[in-house]
Amino acid sequence: MKQRIRSLLNELDALLVAHFYQRDEIVEIADLTGDSLELARKASQSEKSKIIFCGVGFMGQSVKILAPLKRVFMPKIACCSMARMIDSSYFDKSIMLLKSYGITDIFPITYINSNAEVKAKVAELEGVVCTSSNATKILNFALKQNKKIFFLPDRCLGQNLAIQNGLKSAVLGVDSKEKVQEAEVICYDGFCSVHQLFTPQDVEFYRTKFPNILIAVHPECRPDVVQMADFVGSTSQIIQFVQNLEESQKVAVGTEFNLVHRLRKPKGEQNTFVLSSTKPECPTMNETTLQDVLKCLEAIKDGETYNEILLEDSVANCAKKALDKMLQLS
Repeated sequence: MKQRIRSLLNELDALLVAHFYQRDEIVEIADLTGDSLELARKASQSEKSKIIFCGVGFMGQSVKILAPLKRVFMPKIACCSMARMIDSSYFDKSIMLLKSYGITDIFPITYINSNAEVKAKVAELEGVVCTSSNATKILNFALKQNKKIFFLPDRCLGQNLAIQNGLKSAVLGVDSKEKVQEAEVICYDGFCSVHQLFTPQDVEFYRTKFPNILIAVHPECRPDVVQMADFVGSTSQIIQFVQNLEESQKVAVGTEFNLVHRLRKPKGEQNTFVLSSTKPECPTMNETTLQDVLKCLEAIKDGETYNEILLEDSVANCAKKALDKMLQLS
């Protein structure tokens, strides 16, 4: 099957792209692997005319936004649970609620885990996109605008950024009107279902069992977990941190299972632990199989439109402004 996939990729002038959280079988055969920002940038710059994207829907959209002339297909158009927590109507309602609180000067920052329509709405308010790797740079830019920062959709990343920078934060729709009015970073009430699995009790368990263990977590984790960690970083940053450790150094990692599982193979694997009592596996990132990739490629070869990412020009053009601003700032 892998040989057939590789043959069709060559025949169709296509690039196979996979997010780090994909199954091992997908990562092993992919031409390009990475996190959201890395994949969007590199895939859009590829000389290939077609992109076969193994990930979740907003990621395929990001490539299409940055490279509108490329054809982007997804073997599975899986959804990101966080991205599904906000759409353009929820965004509009949030802005209306903020204005009802007397907050009119708003600078929105949307995490890349959001759909194209939300990115376009953010661009209309002269806001910007961010990723977990460049969020600090984007926040520093936003602070210079002298407006209230509205961070969406991940409340945890927004709260962690605020704590890191000594700023007041509040969660819209959860905290009181007065707390929202006083906050410098107002967060939308969204979250990653996988990163919510990690708890302070998990950290305490590993520190008790292995006194010299290091704890590395993703900033989508809860603030109380992030504050207990030895290292906090994006997917790519976690990979670099862990792979630079001595093989004998024990580390517990708070992020998606597939990535943690392959972090230190073949060396150091026995000293790498998942920071959870349950398996933190993203169900939608695990939907795509080799059979799905093959089916997608065969459909394209037969001239069928198969899970192609298509966007309205007005949405794509507006969303591109927010993505381009992010790339310039980072």
